[in-house]
Amino acid sequence: MISVAILGHGVVGSGVAEVLLDNADTIARNAGDSLVVKRILDLRSFPDLPYADLFTTDFDTIVQDEEIRIVVETMGGLHPAYDFVKACLLVGKSVVTSNKELVAAKGDELLSIAKEQNVNFLFEASVGGGIPILRPLSQCLAGNEIESVAGILNGTTNFMLTRMVQDGMDFGSALALAQQLGYAERDPSADVDGHDACRKICILAALAYGKHVYPEQVYTEGISAITPADVRYAEAIGRVIKLIGQVKRQGDRIQCMVSPLLIPTDNLLAQVSDVFNAVQVCGNAVGEVLFYGRGAGKLPTASAVVGDVVDAAQHLTVRKPLFWAGGSADYVLDHADNACATLLRFETDDKQALLSRLQSAVGEIAVVTCPQASTNELAVVTAVMSECELDNGLAVLGEQPVSRLRLL
Repeated sequence: MISVAILGHGVVGSGVAEVLLDNADTIARNAGDSLVVKRILDLRSFPDLPYADLFTTDFDTIVQDEEIRIVVETMGGLHPAYDFVKACLLVGKSVVTSNKELVAAKGDELLSIAKEQNVNFLFEASVGGGIPILRPLSQCLAGNEIESVAGILNGTTNFMLTRMVQDGMDFGSALALAQQLGYAERDPSADVDGHDACRKICILAALAYGKHVYPEQVYTEGISAITPADVRYAEAIGRVIKLIGQVKRQGDRIQCMVSPLLIPTDNLLAQVSDVFNAVQVCGNAVGEVLFYGRGAGKLPTASAVVGDVVDAAQHLTVRKPLFWAGGSADYVLDHADNACATLLRFETDDKQALLSRLQSAVGEIAVVTCPQASTNELAVVTAVMSECELDNGLAVLGEQPVSRLRLL
């Protein structure tokens, strides 16, 4: 029998308890031993639950209990989660977490402690919820040089963009609907400003290339500036707008960023709608593979967490070779070095004059026509160039576009 503790009894924590209790026989068969929840840490009490006697408000009763071999952290945020997880690892307990903020900010340190203590720190649910991606990336694709990873990593923003494309909603209406349906928080900034996707691409980048990437190193742009006009122009060039986290190797450094991208409609990522997530990995041996599913939710996320718990139970005396090195200040290239074509949209009373000046300033461009465009709109797609080159060209032009969207 292996004793488990759960830190936090919110949406994910309660789901983990439910799966561990309801599927106990199957889990025991897969783990090779029975897994028993011994303690659940929460400031609240749940007297009506059948396992009400398991709750405690005292973390010390968990960290000091030598019978508890695996601790599941589902509290979210950095503090006190970081302090609790670190304390558990230091006393020789394996830790499983779904906390993307924790792994993105402190993953290198916590993996190092786990290595020193010969225990495991596992976090499959921190990126794709119920989608298995971290284990395939670190194990099944271990024979590949990973050329790039790109994905729709946030279900809330993908739902909103789907409604903007399919129903013609503006940003505010799509957000209100997402909040009404429980997909978006009252404060939606972590989702709509791209921070959630940023933390997830940091974790994927660290696994793919073996070195920690800190969220503050990653250029991050959300979807709050996307308008129905942007959606129409994207459609006019056979593309859809998706919020994409992406990373690719450039020599011994990487390019890593989060931003809205115009995706060709025949790209698999363009077909991912509503609250579904997808991660596309390109390896030099396997080519392109896509991992797809619900990226959040109580039971899908709990499923991934419990999968890690089983993995930890199978490796109680053997540390899994999951590790990456610490980061460095110059590891992530400036996003201004990113090369891509860009859709620019201007408002002007003299389109022909602006077009002539624009060609002189930024070089080759293709004019985009949109049936629903207003008479004072000019939209063009640039040639592939670095963002720094485009910035310099627009500075020469002396006029900034009302919208600027990168093409994948």
